[in-house]
Amino acid sequence: MNTTNVNPYHGKDIKIFAANANPQMAQQIADHLHLPLGKSEVACFSDGEISVSLLESVRGSDCFIVQSTCAPVNDNIMELLIMMDAMKRASAARITAVIPYFGYARQDRKAKARDPISAKLVADLITAAGADRVLSMDLHVPQLQGFFNIPVDHLLGSPMLAHYFKDRIEEREENIDDYVVVSPDLGSVTRARTFAARIGCPLAIVDKRRQKANVSEVMNIIGDVQGKKVILVDDMIDTAGTLCNSANAILEKGGAKEVVACATHGVLSGPAIERIQNGPLKEVVLLDTIPLPPEKRIDKINVLPVAPLFAEAIGRIYEDKPVSSMFK
Repeated sequence: MNTTNVNPYHGKDIKIFAANANPQMAQQIADHLHLPLGKSEVACFSDGEISVSLLESVRGSDCFIVQSTCAPVNDNIMELLIMMDAMKRASAARITAVIPYFGYARQDRKAKARDPISAKLVADLITAAGADRVLSMDLHVPQLQGFFNIPVDHLLGSPMLAHYFKDRIEEREENIDDYVVVSPDLGSVTRARTFAARIGCPLAIVDKRRQKANVSEVMNIIGDVQGKKVILVDDMIDTAGTLCNSANAILEKGGAKEVVACATHGVLSGPAIERIQNGPLKEVVLLDTIPLPPEKRIDKINVLPVAPLFAEAIGRIYEDKPVSSMFK
């Protein structure tokens, strides 16, 4: 028996596969685990239907499929579902859906009468397709874990971002008292508070009132940002309207010296790149849970890799070790 990559706990081999959303990240994860990337083909038939072919045996294997459900959202979801179905029918021992960015996460409740709860529907589809567990990062709200009837390991992006800024402040020999961490809305306060505690600086909050989807109006700044260097912290940047409006208010009303922003997920849809390029933000730091195409790579945007974190989590899941201790 070949004992290469065999887990002493359950005796199964581990295999990392990729669909088309995050192939580079999947390769980086496999490299960190000293594994070859699983052989598969994910393509489309001429009529647009998705075709999945597994080019190696997965019988009895512990399989991890790396696939963010970012744009094109529906295509990426279907690729993930069909690949899991293929593995289930090929007798994989366990299937873990590694979803760095979980699409439809913001449709987690009924905002008005007759609204769907699409996040729950997608969670049900993933479970029905054959997933035994899910590994994701910074779900829009932690309660989304309860939408799944299977285990969910929830990674956090803010410790990595906080570590980046803390190291940079120390390297530049800047005074930590010159910095303030700001939450761009009340919903991100817990995340920003944890971020501020890791860096060791105070917290402020932007209180805003959203008039309609993707449009926000800044109302007030809670906290002192006068003459400070501000770090705006959020879980995702979509159209960048919230961050740019918050940055304007922080500079004009609060009297801050400069504003940078960081987020786990760079959705960057619609006018986001133009707003960041021409707006008040000095820098935007993102994690690569969503691949950044060449046309969106501007000087103001800095992207950090998350493959090492996911590789460690996958290794822990494979060896039946706790994932939560990674963040202690």
